Amino acid sequence: MLLESPQALTKLVGREIGVTEWLLVTQERIQQFAEVTGDQQWIHLDQARARCESPYRTTVAHGFLTLALLSGFLRQALQIRSGVRMSINYGLNRVRFPAPVLAGAKIRGRFTLRSAEEVPGALEVVLDATVESEGADKPCCVAEWVLRYYL
Repeated sequence: MLLESPQALTKLVGREIGVTEWLLVTQERIQQFAEVTGDQQWIHLDQARARCESPYRTTVAHGFLTLALLSGFLRQALQIRSGVRMSINYGLNRVRFPAPVLAGAKIRGRFTLRSAEEVPGALEVVLDATVESEGADKPCCVAEWVLRYYL
């Protein structure tokens, strides 16, 4: 969705504002995330052990990797042409990981605008962010995400 200004968001509360393209989650991406964060648990990295011991029979992405992809997904789903000096991730009210992201899965982001309210010098928006895995019954991440667009 392309908007002229952040104020246009106030008219979209309660509506879905975007769905992204599918993104392939490779084992290489999972490995890179493990190296950066220090989370080297075998369920993410040891493919042979995962085949034998994991209920998923493959490695899985870190929940925080899935969460970290929200920023890139939002850039695909929503663009604001002008009127934003800077935007910041203000935090998360709630996050859950109902299903795993298996190595080799394709995922995408889906965003619904929960609220948009003016605060001093900014527009604070709350998004319901959902990350879906292609062909899965349940989402792999659901989050209530707070952003501020400074005007």
